[in-house]
Amino acid sequence: MKLAKIATTPPKNTDKEKTKAKTLVLASKIGELQHILFAENKHKVLIILQGMDGSGKDGAAKSLLSEMNHQGVRVVPFKVPNSEEFSYDYLWRVHKVVPPKGMIHLFNRSHYEDILVNTVHELIPEKEINKRYQHICDFEKMLSETGTTILKFYLHISKEEQLLRLEERKTNPLKQWKHNPRDFEERKLWSKYMTTYEKIFEDCGSPVKWDIIPADKNWYKDYLIAEKVYETLKALKCQLPKLEEEISNKKNNI
Repeated sequence: MKLAKIATTPPKNTDKEKTKAKTLVLASKIGELQHILFAENKHKVLIILQGMDGSGKDGAAKSLLSEMNHQGVRVVPFKVPNSEEFSYDYLWRVHKVVPPKGMIHLFNRSHYEDILVNTVHELIPEKEINKRYQHICDFEKMLSETGTTILKFYLHISKEEQLLRLEERKTNPLKQWKHNPRDFEERKLWSKYMTTYEKIFEDCGSPVKWDIIPADKNWYKDYLIAEKVYETLKALKCQLPKLEEEISNKKNNI
């Protein structure tokens, strides 16, 4: 897979307003399905968002979760590990925040940062990094085989669009809190990031495949993610629990 060959924009003639309307409908349906999933307390769903700075991870989370019952949802951001997290294996901080039954957890960045950043900045030996690909595949396989449904989204933004968004953070009062000069330094390593992501998609695409989401237009990105999440929740066929008395009567053929 070569990211440079994958579009970061919607197909031509995609209607913006109609797509945004579809996203609102999907958000409502997702909210209904999540309510049932939470009540049934049987399934576990993990949603992973990865992408370069400015690719719209925060916005995607806000749009996706807008109609969900917040009791049944948790958003987990992954930043630089703290001193306690550094004292354990790198997956320790991840494993303890995977979703329990009835919950949807959304990772804003994830365990893939432990490959990505260490590779791009050459922080640990390549031999150790290569082991992590298999560690993560095994970790996700274990989660999948023990009842966790995993969705992995890479928000695919162009380098040009990213620059526009980073520059906007300097001038837009509503976004200035996001401005970080380091983001411009990271841009200089764009090629290394893309090459590493491509290897991640190739080596960590099983048992859970990646969805590459064009992210230059937020309205289209949000729609594609919502569509995938809706179809996934629908396929789980969750059901609202019945009264204990009704269940007992059925067992006794009353």
